[in-house]
Amino acid sequence: MDKSAVLQRKDSTGLFSRVHALFSILEKLPQQISEEELEGLFKVLPADSANSMRSLLKPAIQQASMPFLQMLSAALNDTATAKEQGKKVVLAPFNFPPEIIHAFDNLAPITTEVLTTLGVVSLEGQGERYWEYAMGLGLPDHLCSANTIDLGSMLSGIDFEPDAIISGCVGSCDVNSKTHEFVSLLLALPQIALEKPPDNTERGFKFFKNNYLKMIRQLEELAGEGLKLENLRAVAEKVNRCTELYHDLWELKKQVPCPVPGIFSLFVCATRFSMWGRDEGIKTLEACMEVSRQNLESADYGSREERARVLWIYLSYYYDLVKFYDWMEERRISNMGDALQWAFPEPLDLTSRETILDGMIRSAWNNVMTRQMGAASMSQRWIEDIVYIIREWGVNGTIYCGHHSCKQTWSVFSITRNEVLKRTGVPTLGLQGDSWIRSMTPMSVIQEEVEQFVNNVINKSGRRRRPKIKDTV
Repeated sequence: MDKSAVLQRKDSTGLFSRVHALFSILEKLPQQISEEELEGLFKVLPADSANSMRSLLKPAIQQASMPFLQMLSAALNDTATAKEQGKKVVLAPFNFPPEIIHAFDNLAPITTEVLTTLGVVSLEGQGERYWEYAMGLGLPDHLCSANTIDLGSMLSGIDFEPDAIISGCVGSCDVNSKTHEFVSLLLALPQIALEKPPDNTERGFKFFKNNYLKMIRQLEELAGEGLKLENLRAVAEKVNRCTELYHDLWELKKQVPCPVPGIFSLFVCATRFSMWGRDEGIKTLEACMEVSRQNLESADYGSREERARVLWIYLSYYYDLVKFYDWMEERRISNMGDALQWAFPEPLDLTSRETILDGMIRSAWNNVMTRQMGAASMSQRWIEDIVYIIREWGVNGTIYCGHHSCKQTWSVFSITRNEVLKRTGVPTLGLQGDSWIRSMTPMSVIQEEVEQFVNNVINKSGRRRRPKIKDTV
């Protein structure tokens, strides 16, 4: 069958179709919903969906969560309607900056890990049926659930198929890159590889830049159009606004108590991975800033005592937002977010096509995981970033989620933990579990470990918390 009819021939049980249907409803919700209306909504939603919506739609953050949900719905609509608009869908991993694809008229990006997370967060049964299907094909259970859940749905034949796959984890995450390669071969989809060498010198960057420019030529061939300067500049201007807001939120996190709700780290990551350089992404980040500023100026919020400022030095847990983000907030533990925020974007120089592309290439070179796990020394770069952020945000405890698939980080975890303690005096809690599958480690176990860490290590370590600062950004 012609791929132009792919979406039409798939039934409603694929992950993408189910997520798209739910978000098509959520985007129609009013900007403000009363608690009574929320309870009515929760009663008609499946239990797993209602649990996540309780966290996402709580009144304290509704001003930001509604633009966030609308942004995600727009990204899903772009994919769902791409074929009928004559566009090609490009599937990319989380560490690939999507702004270059947004600059094409005939391409629409969608991110594997964003789709998986949306499925786990919003669907009844989360992503378990798609993981189990992949395992039933004989794939090993040490694969990363972040990409296997969505790709398992594609392999089942009941979900949409993209027109091409970008493999952006070559050199930084073998599990991710090999899983995407397997799917591209099985479904006969063209794969565009963007390889980063383990060489952080100018020689290594030149190699990466050549690979990126080659990728652009392949995207031009796929799209049937050249990369237009006017499109590139328009997207770059919006990229710069997203970057400005990213750094504004970063600065606000230095305040005590932290005025930026922990769940906003998820909002920032989803924006970076899907709608960076789009108006919808800007609206989401502006709303996050507005809520955070209101918290900073609120006497009630400012009077809250922080028991701990905790940084997740790798991934978070995404399968239960209420028992993760809300639970930590209720216990006055400031959740400073995880390593998926550590993209350190810089403004693009808008002078010319060459300067814009050079900035985008450096952004991809410096993106999350590519920067740390694809470095010449994984442990060294990872440690340097952790130490820098601990000092920036006044963190007094770090946690490693110990995702079961990430053997590369497990291999240097002990070195990293010891070196961070030596340089900063900040202790690290090591956990085990799958960030997207609840059956691996129940959230109650995570909660118990975090509570004991805060009570018995952080609060007894004698580390002084910084005094409250009320300067407004």
